[in-house]
Amino acid sequence: MSNGLPRAEVPAAFDVGARAYDRLVGANPGYHQQLRLSASRLRLPRDGAGLRILDAGCGTGASTAALLAVAPKAEIVAFDASGEMLAQARAKDFPPSVRFVHSSMEELASAGIDGPFDGCLAAYLIRNLAEPDDGLVALRNLLRPGGRLAVHEYSVADSRRARLVWDAVCWSVIIPAGRITTGDASLYRHLWQSVRHFDGARAFRERMLAAGFAQVEVGAMSGWQRGVAHTFTGVRAESGR
Repeated sequence: MSNGLPRAEVPAAFDVGARAYDRLVGANPGYHQQLRLSASRLRLPRDGAGLRILDAGCGTGASTAALLAVAPKAEIVAFDASGEMLAQARAKDFPPSVRFVHSSMEELASAGIDGPFDGCLAAYLIRNLAEPDDGLVALRNLLRPGGRLAVHEYSVADSRRARLVWDAVCWSVIIPAGRITTGDASLYRHLWQSVRHFDGARAFRERMLAAGFAQVEVGAMSGWQRGVAHTFTGVRAESGR
């Protein structure tokens, strides 16, 4: 079994699925609530007043909305490598404090995204990068010392039960629904395979520590995603790796 699409092809696959994406994730019980939970684990004070927050891999803006819910007074910079996903986000009614930027993880500087940021939410991003370690280091370098990163991600490698649940949900719901709504199930097969091959929670915690994050914690989700989805949080350490 492969680990999904070649990572250079992932943005184009999201382009194909962009118009149907919100409808599909809206059918996932707790999807938006759990994004808000991960955003809240950034522990942003004062409703975000005076803070700059990075939404890394914002997609159609669901994670952006989650950040706004917990930090309505913050300045939010959101980026994504898929132009079509970003178009869906820009079409929504976000306030002027939110700025969307079309950029890959590797091109942030040339796209005008620079730090420091007080916090960063990366939802379903790191698994889709060709070089996840480099991506984590790049996000770390965009944070101020003491700034927090929250990675919202599926991770099933440590649990046989979680793997079985993930397989069942993908093949009974996600992949068939993706094929019906878009005519192409490539993105949703990639989702299944990439999660199957991604780090377990323990390994990803070690990956964050190696990238220069301290106080790394793993937060659980509820519902069918217990043991399947997690929030990994860490604080930018003063030194590097």
